[in-house]
Amino acid sequence: MTSLPPFPRLTGSADVSVRPARPADAPAIARVQATTWRTAYRAVLPAAVLDSWDDAAVTASWRQAITAPPTPRHRVLVAVERDEVVGFAAVAPVADDQEAAELGPLLVEPRWGRRGHGSRLLAAVADLAAGEGVRRLQTWLPESDEVSAGFFESAGWGADGWARTLETGDAPLRELRWHTTLDEEVADR
Repeated sequence: MTSLPPFPRLTGSADVSVRPARPADAPAIARVQATTWRTAYRAVLPAAVLDSWDDAAVTASWRQAITAPPTPRHRVLVAVERDEVVGFAAVAPVADDQEAAELGPLLVEPRWGRRGHGSRLLAAVADLAAGEGVRRLQTWLPESDEVSAGFFESAGWGADGWARTLETGDAPLRELRWHTTLDEEVADR
């Protein structure tokens, strides 16, 4: 297991913060993902994905991502409020571009929404990435996910024209790639 350097900047107070995920957080991360997908993403994700949810397998997958990431640049962060995991983000390097990283899921359980957890997670990801020399962050969003698109747009991200279609066993899921450039201000924090 790799140790993480301290965050250049942690936002929040004693009651709200972002920190690297710990193995014991895996069940909470799986819970946040399941709850968010079943509520906020019910109209976006195919029913087959939601109906075949395997909580134990998802928990094991997140535990593996935390304890044995493929590279030291693969990270899982959690947003915490009063010692409860309320959201998470995962980030990984882009294989063919040392100056780019890809944000995987960034999810905040809906009942904890509108409290700044998503923004704190995104800021922590940007800080970690910039500290590793990353100049560009990217993520894939379902084309019909207007809420996430609005969140990323308000944070200075934009769609870059790339699209992909995922086979889900049900209706195909079309995703658009969004990106942002980490400016010198972020890199110098």
